[in-house]
Amino acid sequence: MQGTGGQRQRERLKKMLEGVEKIFEEMQPMMKKLKKSSYEKNMFDFREKHSHYFREMADYMDQAQDKEKAAGEMAASFVDKVEKHYTQKGKIGGRVQADLNFFMIYYTFPAILLTGSEYAKVIADTICREWGARFKDSKIGYTDYYTLYDGFRDKIFGIF
Repeated sequence: MQGTGGQRQRERLKKMLEGVEKIFEEMQPMMKKLKKSSYEKNMFDFREKHSHYFREMADYMDQAQDKEKAAGEMAASFVDKVEKHYTQKGKIGGRVQADLNFFMIYYTFPAILLTGSEYAKVIADTICREWGARFKDSKIGYTDYYTLYDGFRDKIFGIF
């Protein structure tokens, strides 16, 4: 019986993250000329469209008996789907990888943390570790939405 529960958990995870690579569809316009007001609007729109993935991740963690294992499986599945979608001729181009990294930092991780789940930090930490281990030159970090938002003057850190 134990195997059946594990199988159901894996099937649920597979279905839950189906299409998660779509969170990057608007990556280019959302990163272009990023200013405080556009970041706020972009994050609102991003969460409106994709927050179900992040809520489902939190729910998955809440229901898992082994939280660490569940977080690892979820992170691996998330990164697998992104890697599969963006790999061309056996690799992800440097420019695309840099864009994905920045998008993770500005949108994905803050959106995970904004779920308010008690597991949000575990989810973000685990995805961040998996991301860094899997992709070349991608040892990234993250912070929450409010820290990023407060870092803008009119433009992010005054440089864009």
